Amino acid sequence: MYGDTLLLGFPDYRLQAKNLARILKVDFAEVEIHKFPDGESKIKLPAEIPDKIIVCRSLNNPNEKLLELYFIARAARQKGCEYISLVAPYLCYMRQDKAFSSGEIISQRMSGKFISNLFDEVVTVDPHLHRIEKLEEVVKTKRTLTLSAAPLIGNHISLQISDPLIIGPDEESGQWAKKIAESQGYDYMVAEKTRHDDRRVEIVLPDSDVEDRDVVLIDDVASTGQTLMNAVSQLKEHGVNNIYCAVTHALFVDNAYDELLATGVKEIWSTDTVTHPSNCISLASLIADGIAGK
Repeated sequence: MYGDTLLLGFPDYRLQAKNLARILKVDFAEVEIHKFPDGESKIKLPAEIPDKIIVCRSLNNPNEKLLELYFIARAARQKGCEYISLVAPYLCYMRQDKAFSSGEIISQRMSGKFISNLFDEVVTVDPHLHRIEKLEEVVKTKRTLTLSAAPLIGNHISLQISDPLIIGPDEESGQWAKKIAESQGYDYMVAEKTRHDDRRVEIVLPDSDVEDRDVVLIDDVASTGQTLMNAVSQLKEHGVNNIYCAVTHALFVDNAYDELLATGVKEIWSTDTVTHPSNCISLASLIADGIAGK
């Protein structure tokens, strides 16, 4: 028999979920998922579900995960669960917040409504918001909590480098570069980006002296890595000393991580919102404090 609150984890996000349950001092159980040959999921929950559960799963590779969350939330309600929290450190479908051409679906609003209809509470970290100010505009639950990893990333950087220059490689990353730099009193700048397609971007650095500086490139989401790689190329032409990268959500599709390292980046640091070899900044305490209202 579980206590008043049960945290449900998943094999793809096990360590982070267990750490969160330990800090929150709540029971932990893992959802069992079996994949049939045709791709369907068979899901098994604990036999007994308490009045409150916390579902902890990062929503990278989101399509099948969203359907599994639907089954889990509905099944938990049928078992009498009264309050369901979703802890999704990486929240999917936030980038498409505008129809850029006729017929395009604004998936941000629809996915927000889908999640809102399933959960009483949503907790996430640095969602990729560009044209809206607050996540509550699209995720309308009883409690929608947006946390920022910027101070923790800034602290990690301070332990690795003395007096770095923080650079956001585009306007969207600029807000995080600013937060991280200001948390430690570092200089920062934001470059301009022109995107030609998913894998072709052009970066222009502002006029500033970066020669012989240790530079940390900041991005909230690293997917193909093209933005960061282009920025690295530009920085090398300006005679910087060492280049590091720090990202919140390390998606790194295909060979993007190895390709970024191959450009000469000295180190890549990421939080553990998405499980990846570059993870070195745990967010369990940040999320636990947020849930507890600290």
